[in-house]
Amino acid sequence: MDKLILDGQALKLSEVEDVALRGSKVEVSPDALRRVAESRGLIERILGAGDTVYGVNTGFGKLADVRIPGDKLSELQINLVRSHAGGVGDPLAEGEARAMLLLRANVLAKGFSGVRPQLLELLIGLLNAGVHPVIPEKGSVGASGDLAPLAHLALVVVGEGETFYRGERMAGGEALRWAGLTPLQLTAKEGLALLNGTQAMTAVGGLATARAQRVVELCDLSGAMSLEALKGTPAAFDKRIHLARPHEGQIASAVNLLRLLEGSEIRESHREHDTRVQDAYCLRCMPQVHGAVRGVLAHVAGVLETETGSATDNPLVFPGEMDADGAVISGGNFHGAPLSYAFDYAALAMTDLAGITERRVDRLLNPDINEGLPAFLSTNPGLSSGFMIAQIVAAALINECQVLSHPSSTGSIPTDGGKEDHVSMGMTGAIKLRQIVEHAERILGIELMCAAQALEFRRPLKSSAKIEQAHEAVRKVVPRLERDRVLSHDIDAMAGAIRDGKLDAWRA
Repeated sequence: MDKLILDGQALKLSEVEDVALRGSKVEVSPDALRRVAESRGLIERILGAGDTVYGVNTGFGKLADVRIPGDKLSELQINLVRSHAGGVGDPLAEGEARAMLLLRANVLAKGFSGVRPQLLELLIGLLNAGVHPVIPEKGSVGASGDLAPLAHLALVVVGEGETFYRGERMAGGEALRWAGLTPLQLTAKEGLALLNGTQAMTAVGGLATARAQRVVELCDLSGAMSLEALKGTPAAFDKRIHLARPHEGQIASAVNLLRLLEGSEIRESHREHDTRVQDAYCLRCMPQVHGAVRGVLAHVAGVLETETGSATDNPLVFPGEMDADGAVISGGNFHGAPLSYAFDYAALAMTDLAGITERRVDRLLNPDINEGLPAFLSTNPGLSSGFMIAQIVAAALINECQVLSHPSSTGSIPTDGGKEDHVSMGMTGAIKLRQIVEHAERILGIELMCAAQALEFRRPLKSSAKIEQAHEAVRKVVPRLERDRVLSHDIDAMAGAIRDGKLDAWRA
């Protein structure tokens, strides 16, 4: 597992996943440490000159006009962290907390935050030692950044708060001692530098987007399996159709579907006697819908990857710029609007992807339209209900997705006495997107289960080599439904296999 060298650069979602989910180690580049030290030097000069600068020696938000004496600056920073650690709800998953640590460290590595190098090194130390802050997922309005979630992260930096460490939930200070790490006493600007930023929404939304990209690629597979089982035609995937409307994602899905279906015995068996001119939309329009979702997620991933390498705190410190002494400038890079809009966009697309997937499930199960397959794919229809409930579950999950896809980015509520009068609600969007992706994984799992069962009713004919390979992968997760059994376990097992990449062998 390669070590990731942080230099404040934009990170790929795959790199975030490697650190967050697979435990890749992290190191800070010497150039980044040098920039951080230079930025800190400007803060020290400002303090020495007695100048008044927001976030360095003033109150925060509505209290920005209150000047704080020099001997109270450390107290000011720790008060900020404690007072803003008001998050509620379930804690973020450990992978999400790791992603937050990584992204916050990368922001500081850009050298625009005015913190000491020791603070950056401690964040990296927490990551590499597996000390994961307990961060409640609710309480951020997404401007001035993810204040509450990042405050809970910052508590652990100072030896307070709670952590997950080696499978146990414990006090932050205790985990630091066990890991051989020393908490920091925050100095001027450092508490604010830890709290201002979009790293909670970027962590949650980024990991959810990476999962969504795997789902849409697997939907080509599940759709191809369903098409085969329903004796559909691949004619609608002809490249000439898609070159006539050359959206990149649409072309990619069409090419993928043709590749998946190549060499199918099932297709050859009904080619000459096929009286249908065209299939239903959920089969025929897979390239158009799946491809559009691919395009949405590519855009969202681009927004996220730009954000991973962006300075998002306030004020920003520019040593040596504008004049000989540098500058500290207040702005609004903490505002989560770019991410919030992107998450709402992705939520709409993933909800519709789940919808077209469910329509294929219905066609596999409904005896009125499933091309002679047994009702609900039961081996004994009537006595056995087969997969009847699976489509009902999918319908319930889609209804929840439809509710969750309502935009959060349009729901600004003024905060902080009206000083922070327009906020992004980006964290709400990230959490909603994560829930929608989880539901989409389950619905996709249902289609894969049903399509695998349906293909078995077409034996002895076989599908293409890749679909047969995928069928075998499904059967390693769930057995054939010979008689009625509890399907909850099967659905969750399939969703877990999708999430963990256990069905990816067909890509080779």
